[in-house]
This record gives sequence, C-alpha cells and structure tokens, in this order.
Amino acid sequence: MDELVTALPEVELVKSIPGIGDKLAAAIVAEIGDVRQFEGAKPLVAFAGLDPGIFSSGKFTATSSRITKRGSKRLRRALYLAVQCGIRGSTNPKIREYYDKKRKEGKPYKVVVIACANKLLHHIYAILSKKQPFQP
Repeated sequence: MDELVTALPEVELVKSIPGIGDKLAAAIVAEIGDVRQFEGAKPLVAFAGLDPGIFSSGKFTATSSRITKRGSKRLRRALYLAVQCGIRGSTNPKIREYYDKKRKEGKPYKVVVIACANKLLHHIYAILSKKQPFQP
C-alpha cells in the first residue's frame, strides 16, 4: 500500500496541507479519485455528504438544517479527522482561524468542525485541480 501511495502525485499534494499525514491523504485521494469528474468544489462537497439538507414545504422552511450524509462515509470521516488534527495545536492556521471565528459566533463544536471540513474540502479541490501544493 505504501508503494502505491508514494506513486500517486495527488497524495503528496494533499499531504502539503498541515495536519494531514500519509494515511489521511491516501484515504482522501482514494475516495475522491479523479478530481476532474467534479465540475467544482460544491459537487465534491455533495459527494462527501457535507452539504446541508434543505427541508421546506410550501411557505415553511426549517430553521435548522443537517448535512445530508448521502455521500462517501469514508471521505467524511477522513475530513473530520483531518480537521481535528488541523485544529489541535493550531497545526493548520487557516482552519484554526475559521474554527475560532465560528466558535465565537456561538456555534456548537460539531457544527463548526463540519463547517471546517467543508472549507478543507474546498481547499483540497483547489489543490488537486491546480496541481499546486498548499500555500498558507
């Protein structure tokens, strides 16, 4: 497995993000596959199941919305772990800054971590589509 992972340039690109190591990078790249199959970051977020589900009927619109969880469970879990690693000890300053901002707004921990996972997935899409490493 290690030999296969080192042969993929996408894994090295994802590993350039602070807080993501060999195993998480391999899991993320394996679940995403070819990034060109997605037209943008939003379809990738929907593929991961991190997009909010919208509940409405007639004039009613729900005040709270949960993530759909329709997508890849493994990708969602890998992103959740990557965010936790990035937040812990401020390993990833961009994600930590976003995390602190959302916590100051009064959002619960898990809601903020999922929002950070969404943001991290946008970063991953940009890195893989441009084929350039993460730039802090």
